[in-house]
Amino acid sequence: MRATTRGRPRAGCGCRAYGLPATKGKRGDPKWPAFARRYGFDIEHPVQWEVEAWEPDELQRLVLAAVDPYIDRDVLVQQVAREEEQRRALEEFVGGWGAE
Repeated sequence: MRATTRGRPRAGCGCRAYGLPATKGKRGDPKWPAFARRYGFDIEHPVQWEVEAWEPDELQRLVLAAVDPYIDRDVLVQQVAREEEQRRALEEFVGGWGAE
């Protein structure tokens, strides 16, 4: 997720903004240098955060906000309808199981 503050990326996708405690990151992580440059961290001192530090409701809100722009609502409606149809057919099948 890319959050911005005055046109600049907010470090760690909000980790600083939420005051989440950082722990020492993996020195050999090949993604760290690019992440550090992008969000203004010291490349020589990798850090990381555990998403479990967020309250579940807030984490869900952040994830949903991040994926929302990529959801094709027409496809979603069709898929939900198809799943509901499959659920009904399965319930009907299971409900008749063993009935003679």
